[in-house]
Amino acid sequence: MEQVRISKILSELGLCSRREADKYIEQGLVLLDGKVVDELGTKACRSQKVELLKKARLNQSLKATVILNKPVSYISHLDDDKEFTPASSLITPDNYYNSQNQETTSKRNPIFNRDGLAPAGRLDIDSSGMLVLTQDGRIAKKIIGEESADIEKEYLVRVKGTINDDDMQLLNHGLTLDDYELKPAKVNWQNKDQLNFILIEGRNRQIRRMCELVGLKVNGLKRVRIGNVRLNDLPEGKWRFLSEEESF
Repeated sequence: MEQVRISKILSELGLCSRREADKYIEQGLVLLDGKVVDELGTKACRSQKVELLKKARLNQSLKATVILNKPVSYISHLDDDKEFTPASSLITPDNYYNSQNQETTSKRNPIFNRDGLAPAGRLDIDSSGMLVLTQDGRIAKKIIGEESADIEKEYLVRVKGTINDDDMQLLNHGLTLDDYELKPAKVNWQNKDQLNFILIEGRNRQIRRMCELVGLKVNGLKRVRIGNVRLNDLPEGKWRFLSEEESF
């Protein structure tokens, strides 16, 4: 019977990411058939019982994931040269937004340890909208890792210019960027100067470059959804926790 790394089994079970699993193994917090695993790289069969000890499970439950409505002019990653302001600087108690929507309400304290909070994906400096920051490797894997292939990302895009039906068909499927044939998208008009884009991939400045190829100029771009999680009524510059009822 095939044996795989215990860290991979824990990841497949959704208990933690592989990187987190390795840390727990180093700390002696992983059990294989009731015995502590004390060596990185240990393998097991998927039929064997692999579990986290209580301390590791508690640590996983404390990891935060937040949804930020990023304004234009903030970058999604850290800037070592400190030329630009990272979006993570907005994750402060003063900017916390506790929605009245029960589906997005959280009981977590907005004053929390932000160590390890990192963006799961990018959002360009001149784009606004939904940015996910997380301490949980499982969430990052879902959005930008090997499980992200079918995760939809939805955008509202203000454009200048007009296109015909053939151009609209190309936006939906048929364009190439950097010698790469783009995957099918879902693109339609929201109103006379705004398009709705739904993508399952995120190449560098993809939407802006797609629009340029059919003669449109993008004047504004806002991400409003990742997977099953929507930006909804979250004000610009504010953030909230991912609720227990939500999943990507």
